[in-house]
Amino acid sequence: MPRQNFNPEKEIAMTHEDAGKYALKRKGKQVDENVRNLLQKKADNGKITCAAAHTAAKELDKTPEEVGIQADLMELRLIKCSNGLFGYEPDGKILKKGMTVSSQLAKKIEKTADNKSITCLECWEIAKSMKISKVDAASACDSKGIKIKKCQLGAF
Repeated sequence: MPRQNFNPEKEIAMTHEDAGKYALKRKGKQVDENVRNLLQKKADNGKITCAAAHTAAKELDKTPEEVGIQADLMELRLIKCSNGLFGYEPDGKILKKGMTVSSQLAKKIEKTADNKSITCLECWEIAKSMKISKVDAASACDSKGIKIKKCQLGAF
């Protein structure tokens, strides 16, 4: 059952309770057959991993957002967030709780953070610049009370 207060004209983010209704947040968007065909090949049982969606975007020279829109129109459920924020069994997240954060990493996160949050892409950039995994970067953000927002695929 969808959230009672969900308004598809005002909101984009949806939760697992909205499964099967992802296209509602993409009002007025149309299916791109090239993207659709590739996503169908990469999807498994109505689900597609974050990594597979990003790979599709690269292969098609599309933005992750464009691919995320198509995944939503196809009612594909995004799983295994590269930052570890959702889509993992059994608990959903795979963040490392209580992670010790180096002072260099903490400074980079704090410098990047705006109003106690960073974007998904900024988290990826921090991970790359620090030569750590995306999950480690996201876990460090979590340890510092920094939220990750604006999923590149539009999941949140």
